[in-house]
Amino acid sequence: MISVEQLKVEFGVKPLFSGACFVVNDRDRIALVGKNGAGKSTLLKILCGLQKPTEGVVAVPNDTTIGYLPQVMILQDDTTVRDEARKAFDNVTELSRKVDQLNQQLAERTDYESEEYAALVEKFTSEHERLLMMGAENCEAELERTLAGLGFRREDLERPTSEFSGGWRMRIELAKILLKKPDVLLLDEPTNHLDIESIQWLEQFLSTQAKAVVMVSHDRAFINNVTNRTLEISCGKIIDYKVKYDEYVKLRAERREQQIRAYENQQKEIADIKDFVERFRYKPTKAVQVQSRLKQLEKIVPIEIDEVDNSALHLKFPPCLRSGDFPIICDEVRKDYGSHTVFDHVNMTIKRGEKVAFVGRNGEGKSTLVKCIMNEIPFTGNLKIGHNVQIGYFAQNQAQLLDESLSVFETIDNVARGEIRLRINDILGAFMFGGEASEKKVKVLSGGERSRLAMIRLLLEPVNLLILDEPTNHLDMPSKDVLKEAIKAFDGTAIIVSHDREFLDGLVTKVYEFGGGKVREHIGGIYDYLRTCAASGVEAFSVKTESAKETEKEETKENANKISYAERKERQKQINKAEKAVKESERKIEQMEKRLKELDAILCKPENASNMEIITEYTSTKRALDEEVERWEEASMALEEMK
Repeated sequence: MISVEQLKVEFGVKPLFSGACFVVNDRDRIALVGKNGAGKSTLLKILCGLQKPTEGVVAVPNDTTIGYLPQVMILQDDTTVRDEARKAFDNVTELSRKVDQLNQQLAERTDYESEEYAALVEKFTSEHERLLMMGAENCEAELERTLAGLGFRREDLERPTSEFSGGWRMRIELAKILLKKPDVLLLDEPTNHLDIESIQWLEQFLSTQAKAVVMVSHDRAFINNVTNRTLEISCGKIIDYKVKYDEYVKLRAERREQQIRAYENQQKEIADIKDFVERFRYKPTKAVQVQSRLKQLEKIVPIEIDEVDNSALHLKFPPCLRSGDFPIICDEVRKDYGSHTVFDHVNMTIKRGEKVAFVGRNGEGKSTLVKCIMNEIPFTGNLKIGHNVQIGYFAQNQAQLLDESLSVFETIDNVARGEIRLRINDILGAFMFGGEASEKKVKVLSGGERSRLAMIRLLLEPVNLLILDEPTNHLDMPSKDVLKEAIKAFDGTAIIVSHDREFLDGLVTKVYEFGGGKVREHIGGIYDYLRTCAASGVEAFSVKTESAKETEKEETKENANKISYAERKERQKQINKAEKAVKESERKIEQMEKRLKELDAILCKPENASNMEIITEYTSTKRALDEEVERWEEASMALEEMK
């Protein structure tokens, strides 16, 4: 679909990358990874034609369509949610209008025997068939399904887009891109503004319905569940790993060890050559050998080693006062905005040392309850903060409270105490402020950089209750690992508002679910909560981390011992039958996709453009394919439930 040959991009003396060669094929699910500033977003812009490379070629066939979701977009505010999403079907709407005009002309004319009338009939038939092939009949239902999957309620569809926050409007833009069904999807941090349910839906959509995907994301669970290939930008090169992210991490570690060994051998070779030259430089009998060694030295290409992974860096919160046994107690807490009740009857007790997560759809009151705890907004009911509680609060506006006259290093140096001051540069490097970046003034930092700096500052303050509102939004994976380990080692209490499952997994022991004006308590980790949701019929994730899978295996083993041999045999029989149905459906889908490509090639020839027999077969095959894909999805879900 997209072919990249000898791509080079440079903005200064040293290129971002050079000599890049790779191909994006149909059904590829590619994760684009690398440290911040490596050129991931730049590469996406080049692939979609928004930016030109310094050298090289990006070949895209004329009939290949590309959908691109950047991190920041110019958003429209003059329509309703439904009308804005309908813009994805502009070509369908235009064709529908054209078909209506042709139909009107046919109704008005009476020269049924003339050649002009016959030509008009043929044109109407051709355009009408093309309209059916584009799925015009299902556009509205598809639009509603997509918006619902991304978190919009039915009543939201008629509301003006201006009433929604930037994050929700980004969801509308994502919906428009998905509805256009491009051949290649280029997504830059698509989960930044999504809640857990919407991320699940997007995972399912990209896995089953998208054609080819290239994405940049710092959500490890998301890219593991979606991708099957990893492109890494490192040391000015693009390395292609034909595996998903977790497997790539292992292969990359092995590759780096090989690089280190090769580098050490090369350094030894260089030292030996230099030693030989120094010893025999002034001996006439060795002049030829010395010159030969010098030429050999010039030809050596230095081996580069991948950037050091700072995720192994360990941070520890400074000592603080011991808080009371119950840092937070809520008793019948309620919050209203006018006639709208955000939540009521909230009863919650958080014990000292607990790490808890606040989860739920955006707008259900997670950040609102945090503001109640911080006493930033009024509420009704009783909310008690325990004895000796010192709160460290991270929210997006914390980044705006930094002193703009200070440098990055000075900002951290002012709060660091004791031995930690000797490791400030290591800490800054782990959060992407290494080297010259540590000397930048706060006033020139971007919003994301300020958020990271505010997070580091919080990590070094002596507090015993951490409240973190979406702490991972601007962190790459190594930085998230550093933060996660620091919180796990934290002696105090932590409340974390997050949609990042991988970050919460193994970190929290209790989940508070916000939804429908209520707050429900769930004992256990994030994947325990998601399994509970699935068991009770609520949408949840079918994909789990390795630790969650191991837990489930143990539970399955215990349950298996309790049921009889006959029951196990019958269940295995049903599983075998379901697996057979899935494989049969996959075989049919493959055959129909192959036939559609053949028919598409035939229809591209001018002499076959109006061949009604071919058009009819294409339409019926496309409809049958859609029905088979739905059957495959149902069969796959049924099989997953059985297992």
